[in-house]
Amino acid sequence: MQAPDNLSRPSSRNLRPLRRLAAYLRPYPILLTLAAASLLAAATATLVLPIAARQILETGFDAENRTLISQRFQLLLAVIAVLAVASASRFYFVARIGERVVADIRKQIHAHVLSMNPTFFEVTRTGEILSRLTTDTTLIQTVIGSGASMALRNLLIFAGGFVMLIVTSPQLMGAVLVLIPLVLLPILVLGRRVRRLSRLSQDRVADTSALAGENLDAVETVQAFTQERTEMERFGAATEAAYQAALVRVRSRALLIFLVITLMFGGVVGVLWLGAEAVLSGRMSPGVLIQFVFYAIFVAGSAASLSQVWGEVQRAAGATERLLELLEARPVITVPAAPLSMPEPPRGSLVLDAVAFRYPSRPDKHALDEFSLAVEPGETVALVGPSGAGKSTVFKLLLRFYDPARGSVRLDGVDLREADPQAARGRIGLVPQETVIFSANARENIRYGRPSATDAEVAEAARTAFADEFIQGLPERFDTFLGEKGLRLSVGQRQRIAIARAILRDPAVMLLDEATSSLDAESEHLVHEALEHLMANRTTLIIAHRLATVLKADRIVVMDRGRIVATGTHEELMSGGGLYARLAALQFAPEA
Repeated sequence: MQAPDNLSRPSSRNLRPLRRLAAYLRPYPILLTLAAASLLAAATATLVLPIAARQILETGFDAENRTLISQRFQLLLAVIAVLAVASASRFYFVARIGERVVADIRKQIHAHVLSMNPTFFEVTRTGEILSRLTTDTTLIQTVIGSGASMALRNLLIFAGGFVMLIVTSPQLMGAVLVLIPLVLLPILVLGRRVRRLSRLSQDRVADTSALAGENLDAVETVQAFTQERTEMERFGAATEAAYQAALVRVRSRALLIFLVITLMFGGVVGVLWLGAEAVLSGRMSPGVLIQFVFYAIFVAGSAASLSQVWGEVQRAAGATERLLELLEARPVITVPAAPLSMPEPPRGSLVLDAVAFRYPSRPDKHALDEFSLAVEPGETVALVGPSGAGKSTVFKLLLRFYDPARGSVRLDGVDLREADPQAARGRIGLVPQETVIFSANARENIRYGRPSATDAEVAEAARTAFADEFIQGLPERFDTFLGEKGLRLSVGQRQRIAIARAILRDPAVMLLDEATSSLDAESEHLVHEALEHLMANRTTLIIAHRLATVLKADRIVVMDRGRIVATGTHEELMSGGGLYARLAALQFAPEA
């Protein structure tokens, strides 16, 4: 799925995507019923208010009417109490439904995205996914949690108020029908402009946020290249653009406020004037006039609110369409209908048989071409070759991030395409070259390898990987928060955390993407000892860039352009010359 370049929130005149939200509302019938009852009660109480006010006014403020007036004021207070309780209940139940639905949507999208394969992320920006997960779902929450109930409430008030206007005074209703278009038309036109300018202003603010985030993520690079002034100027220009966009929006909104007050109150005064003439001529009572004015205000206000809510509904429809597009994306790697069980106990045998593979984003180039490799249980094999030879691709196929176009990849005799990916991956441990440290403490980062591990097992894994040495020096030892992406640790320390994580997993197969490449000499020596102990009786594939790693391997596989060009020990390959000898001269000669 290709992500669009523009992250602004498009509206949609097609409201059909919103129907799909019904599936998220269906599990909560009790909340929906309570919300609908509260909504109906609030609208009814609102429409009864003018009648109660008219009755008080027409009773007459004479001493002999004291009891009747008191009763009618008590009735008015009762109506107000019903309105208050119903409005508060409507807000609570509807807002609760909105929050619940959005939480469900976010969880579903997050789970769905986690199930997607690397193919999906090759063409989809992470920032776009996060934007849909937050901003788009917030738009939906606004409509479900407030906009929908406001629309229904105003629709009921508009319809009920319109009927009551005709019932109260057919003569004045004719004047209102003429005034309503004159009042609402300019407000609607300018309201659309304000919404457009609001979106533009939000986009400019988003630009400044993105620029600031980029600068903060790369602050060391900015300072190292002395580009502080350049970045300040870029951010200043983006901020000024956001200010100018906001200024245009503020001016238009000020004009809208002026028009709303002038036209709305002007219209009310005009109706009052006509009604006053009718009262003075004896054609209407003061109570009828007051009741009519109340209903006229209700109808005009509800119509204006409906126009505003309609804009939000259109934007929510656009957001829903984008979310559904994300949910409709299907992973290429799926669990077979009847997956084969992995044999027990795990042995760790690996076979890649005549594998051909091209990355979806680079279909014109073979990453692996008729690649065949068999690794016996407990064997250590080093993969060596120039950049782009296909070494990392072998790891990705073994983890079944991709399926080969031809050939097969087998783990313990089972073709990975016929197995549950999670069951197969559960037998594999990975130590990547770029270590991933999560925003958690040291203990939880190591426990990521096996969430059920005890604290004692975590500590033992840290000792085996020689991570315990620096963890004990942290302020809170294993409970120390390691910072975002592990920024509180050195590169070598992060690598040892990753090794401890893999040790804790205790897999049948270890995939090491040059696990010691970022360590200093002393740490590398210690970790090599730990890895030797770990690799005993365990199948290990290593992408090797260091001489010490190559020398410890049972077999070295030399790769170039997705093919195996040579196999043997270090001495055998050196004596044979060729690509390995050239690589060794470049990479290993300084170490030797």
